[in-house]
Amino acid sequence: TWLGVPVWQNVSDLWTIQEVIARVRPALLIECGTNRGGSSLFYAHLFDLMGAGEVLTIDIEKLHNLTHPRVTCLIGSSTSDEIVETTRQKAAACQGPVMVILDSDHSRDHVRSELDCYAKLVTPGSYCLVQDGVIDTLPEFRAGRPGPLPAIEDFLKTHPEFECDHELSERFLITHHPKGWLRRKADANAEPEASDDNSATQDSSAKF
Repeated sequence: TWLGVPVWQNVSDLWTIQEVIARVRPALLIECGTNRGGSSLFYAHLFDLMGAGEVLTIDIEKLHNLTHPRVTCLIGSSTSDEIVETTRQKAAACQGPVMVILDSDHSRDHVRSELDCYAKLVTPGSYCLVQDGVIDTLPEFRAGRPGPLPAIEDFLKTHPEFECDHELSERFLITHHPKGWLRRKADANAEPEASDDNSATQDSSAKF
């Protein structure tokens, strides 16, 4: 828990996240997958300490009683047109870096769709963190495959403006997010290719 509010996160991964937030200093952090609200509250308290920043968090249902002046909660599918457009407008009005964390439905097709929707909102030099690729590496989670890892690998093939930050992804021996830290290159001039993936995505944002 974070101050009594449940957080479904590996502690070492949270440590890396706070270091990246402190370095990037995002004006807006977009989180897909609110769940119990503990991670949103954690990010908001980091922003309190830093004196700037806000969280926009999305889930298909409300499972928390979170209230904090830096946190805005949206209820709906993270890949629905309405939610994506609301988030896009929020990012467009943002006066500073934008960071994205994907931690909702971890199925391959849904993660791939979220990457198409939200990676473009990440500002150069900032990150999109795709969480829980461990689903594709540990036998305990084989029932949830294919998960985030093939979605990450497919995305990177057609988006040269992003690269996997291996130092962050492999920093600790134990992580839930292998290859999950995707950095938007600060000097990238390449435009992403159009996605041909028309596969249906699950209308879900339930956290792993």
